[in-house]
Amino acid sequence: MSYQPRTGRLGRAAALGLVLTVAMAATPAAASPATSKPAASISGRHGPGWSGQPELGPHTTVFHPQMPVHEIQAELDAAYAEQVDNEMGRQRQAFLFLPGSYGTADEPLQIKVGYYTEISGLGASPTDVVINGKIEAYNRCLTDGGTGNCIALVNFWRTLSNLSLRIDASGQDDCRSSANFWAVSQAVSLRRMDISGGGLSLMDYCTAGPQYASGGFIADSRLPATTNGSQQQWLTRNSEIESWSNGVWNQVFTGVVGAPDDAAFPDPPYTTLATTPLSREKPYLFVDARGGYQVRVPAVQRGSLGVSWGDGLTPGRSIPIRDFFVATPADPIHMINRQLAQGRHLLLTPGVYDVAHSIRVSRPDTVILGIGHATLTAVRGAVPLDVAGVPGVVVAGVTIDAGETESPVLLRVGRTYGRNASSPRNPITLSDVYFRVGGPHIGRTDTALEINSDHVLIDHTWVWRADHGVEGFTEGVNGDTDRWRTNTGRYGVVVNGDHVTATGLFVEHFQRYNTVWNGEHGTTVLYQNELPYDPPTQADWMNGDVAGWAGYKVGDRVRQHTLYGAGVYVFNQNNPSIRTENGFEVPRRPGVRLHHVMTVNLSAGVIDHVVNGVGEAADMTRVGQPVYLVEYPLP
Repeated sequence: MSYQPRTGRLGRAAALGLVLTVAMAATPAAASPATSKPAASISGRHGPGWSGQPELGPHTTVFHPQMPVHEIQAELDAAYAEQVDNEMGRQRQAFLFLPGSYGTADEPLQIKVGYYTEISGLGASPTDVVINGKIEAYNRCLTDGGTGNCIALVNFWRTLSNLSLRIDASGQDDCRSSANFWAVSQAVSLRRMDISGGGLSLMDYCTAGPQYASGGFIADSRLPATTNGSQQQWLTRNSEIESWSNGVWNQVFTGVVGAPDDAAFPDPPYTTLATTPLSREKPYLFVDARGGYQVRVPAVQRGSLGVSWGDGLTPGRSIPIRDFFVATPADPIHMINRQLAQGRHLLLTPGVYDVAHSIRVSRPDTVILGIGHATLTAVRGAVPLDVAGVPGVVVAGVTIDAGETESPVLLRVGRTYGRNASSPRNPITLSDVYFRVGGPHIGRTDTALEINSDHVLIDHTWVWRADHGVEGFTEGVNGDTDRWRTNTGRYGVVVNGDHVTATGLFVEHFQRYNTVWNGEHGTTVLYQNELPYDPPTQADWMNGDVAGWAGYKVGDRVRQHTLYGAGVYVFNQNNPSIRTENGFEVPRRPGVRLHHVMTVNLSAGVIDHVVNGVGEAADMTRVGQPVYLVEYPLP
């Protein structure tokens, strides 16, 4: 996604204005849980043997159902006012709801979600916390004093989970009463939601246009009639949907009850897997029947279908909060590492953590859980997070930022040399782990995510070399040239391990291969990529004698690999004459299979072929019109 705030210029948005025609119709809305001991806002940490309510940092607020609705509404409204335009800020926050019911028909609770905000329930099941009202994300308007050029292309970094939402649009205007709006793009997670009482729209058609949105993720949720609208690529995993309408380029469903049929691909542009080959739901914080705080760590599933909580508690294990070290950004990294070495798990409360020495995870089954978009920022070229190749480690809800001094990698999983012992029955899992190179400050790394271990599951990630931001993004004639030299990231994701699975792999703007997959028996379900906007010349964008670097590269020696539902976009904003030979490069072997892949021109530059010289050019004669291959190798 791209925009430059001072000029209002749009990269993808401007391109899409030429090409997207969305057949969208508004979905009309139709318009007793257990209670817990009251709690107030909470903060801090406690050691083993402590009993009672934990402290969860100064930027975590816990609501209880006895609180007046207007007080909750006022606090959430104030937070939204601070965060609605705070795209590159340091503020992080989590709002958690104890089991019970919130809002009424006379006074619905209507929550708007801004940047770096998590809204989550503390029930063991999503049905334990009921919101009577709406929880929404709207278009962000970038010009004319916040009234024009309204899009969701930059609606990043927000979380909604573990709630039942009973849609009530009382008091809203006629258009807002037509659906619940979740107009978002990358690094936004909607998990463990039970939504009823009206429709769900993944675009905000009530705010002035152009209303574009680009790529998102839903998992483990029960949804009403859902309108996709302008979303370009989207992954819905292990859910139940009443119905799904519309699609732009590719909508992917895996393990979804009610998913649309994909036999006519690309018209409509649906990719559907009956079951999910490998899944593990994200860990979540909950309060048990005695009022004790625990973290539920869901079990691994293979060939799964539907929600994990339909028949009761999600299968898995519960870890009491006393077994976690609950950290804030004030805690030194050596203290965090000492706690991990002693066998504690780690809960990162909302905030930005400066990491000058790696956080090291070496014990099997360790859980690293961030809330409120906890962010690790590399300092002095550090590797912020280094995970050994041991079974069962789970990292979830963490954002990792590059710093101004180049890091070799931002998250390393498994040893580059030597034995990695992760197992097929208990794979290492990364859930909602996001990466950023630049944006709020200059960022530099060689590689963002490097996976050396076998048996790893990546369940939703956005790996982003920033195409806009605050520092290092000089505007003017040489703006993009300056960015190419200062905001550097060569590779987004490098997979060297075998039996690695990715469900929801979003990787953008890196300066060489965005994704390199060298391991055997890899599987990706939904891949979304934009090539970098800012190479100054063709000479800067050459892979030896080959024009450009593919958006997705499977290593030349690989014999088994499967990719479902993938797109590579080109928008050479800095130099529209630049060419890229292939969107995808893979070995020509029968065991390497691509299903439903495409390239798209966003109005600048050219991709000559979809894969390995096959497929027509995504050039200026077909701006915004995907070039599809249903299968590769060709039948």
